[in-house]
Amino acid sequence: MSKGQLKAYYVFSPWLRIFHWLMVLSIIILFFTGLYIAKPFGAVTHGLEPTYSGLSMNAVREIHFIAAFIFVGSFILRIYGFIVNKGDRLFPRFWTKAHWQWTVDTALHYAFIKPFHNPYLRNPLARMSYVGLYGLVFFEIVTGFAMYFMANPNGFGAKVFGPVNYLLGNEYNVHLVHHYIAWLIVIFAVIHIYMAIRADFMDQEGEISSMFSGMKFLAHEPMDLGEIQNTPKSEEEVYNHPGVGRSS
Repeated sequence: MSKGQLKAYYVFSPWLRIFHWLMVLSIIILFFTGLYIAKPFGAVTHGLEPTYSGLSMNAVREIHFIAAFIFVGSFILRIYGFIVNKGDRLFPRFWTKAHWQWTVDTALHYAFIKPFHNPYLRNPLARMSYVGLYGLVFFEIVTGFAMYFMANPNGFGAKVFGPVNYLLGNEYNVHLVHHYIAWLIVIFAVIHIYMAIRADFMDQEGEISSMFSGMKFLAHEPMDLGEIQNTPKSEEEVYNHPGVGRSS
């Protein structure tokens, strides 16, 4: 394909994009309300307990809990989308030789050893990182529910998640684990945003816009095209994209 021409590929379904942004919004709300719950901003304290705060702790906790349930629901529905939409399947294929070849290829590019990496619809390194992210999300949900359901120790939720408090020693330890995992998720998000912006500037393939439109634009046929089952309607369309310096 000649210089300046890109082919459009429809990758991410509306299902993934909707729940991606719901999870983003939920994480932002959860993080800042969680920080407030742990240490109320501007609170006047005597010992360990705040005696006055400009915001209602009950209101902040309710917002935190609502965002938590939205986040969990979005996470579950995103996993469902992973099952039904092949383009949304970001989990890496560890059992294939191609996966490791693509990952090394991309890593060498990000390490500035190779000027370019092969074209991919779904970045192999990002797919690897999502394994760690989903693990963090799972433990964040479990520890959060372990604390939440202890308000009713005899309820079903406490029976399911309550043992986590004993496994980690006590509820305070669960709180610490929950707190530190939250920071790890936020650190991941910051790195994720940086890498997406970097990819947009260096590769100009629509990395950021794909989370709005579902489309990516590549000048060469992607290596992982065969992993996507459905042929998109717009796959044959060619777009002129200024600034693309690759040619075949």
